[in-house]
Amino acid sequence: MSQAAATSTVSTDPSRRARLAEFWYYFSENRGAVIGLVFFLFLVLLAVFAPWIAPHDPVAQYRDAVLVPPVWQEGGRAGYLLGTDAVGRDMLSRLIYGTRFSLFVGVIVTTLSLVGGIALGVIAGYFRGWVDTVIMRVMDIILAFPSLLLALVLVAVLGPGLVNAMIAIALVFQPHFVRLTRAAVMSEKTRDYVVAAKVAGAGHGRLMFKTILPNCMAPLIVQATLSFSSAILDAAALGFLGMGAQPPTPEWGTMLAEAREFISSHWWVVTLPGIAILITVLAINLMGDGLRDALDPKLKRS
Repeated sequence: MSQAAATSTVSTDPSRRARLAEFWYYFSENRGAVIGLVFFLFLVLLAVFAPWIAPHDPVAQYRDAVLVPPVWQEGGRAGYLLGTDAVGRDMLSRLIYGTRFSLFVGVIVTTLSLVGGIALGVIAGYFRGWVDTVIMRVMDIILAFPSLLLALVLVAVLGPGLVNAMIAIALVFQPHFVRLTRAAVMSEKTRDYVVAAKVAGAGHGRLMFKTILPNCMAPLIVQATLSFSSAILDAAALGFLGMGAQPPTPEWGTMLAEAREFISSHWWVVTLPGIAILITVLAINLMGDGLRDALDPKLKRS
């Protein structure tokens, strides 16, 4: 028994290492994807260690330092490297803590939409018939509305707030995962290994989630990465419209909304949160391109 286990371990581990090496080879060929990954890891570190990195409390108001410019401009102070906002809160600290909220939104929204989309997509693609028709027509109705508009309507019904915004965005993103999963399941369902598992007596649940689903994950991982960045954008948009995170939460979209009146007089209050959103979304999208190159065999370069 121990010899068989050892043989299995020896035969499995090298192939797993080979697959990881192949994945990293194709991923690292995309320079932009590597840069995006490095920046994303930097954001994760910022979010985790925000209490130790941020120089100030993100909601603390310093009345003697209202609208102080960045340190490199005339009138800037060394204690506020990126300046302060209209009520004297440190911009750098708020941007660092804003990373936490943005990544949290991305993780929760992507997880909710991915799990729900996979469950519905597997059921629709496996059983077909009226079950497939009902599920896909509901998804078509959701897709008929502009995503941000539908999210805005859902938040208006549920009530403003970050939690409700995440639920609304997750519902809006779900059809993309449902359609991807359904198409992949329909393609895999007729393959020989599935037929063999069915002949061996595997039940519907085992066939759907243990036999078919693992072979459908590559496009879903890529879609999850792209949805991560879209979730950050939509959460920022809802925050800007006053329907997402509420003040004084240091969320980037909310920071933009609070700074609208200073757009022509104090540029840093508006520009810095906008740059944070831009760079974060760009980095995640670049990382998604690299994952697509590494996971899609049709795009693998020889």
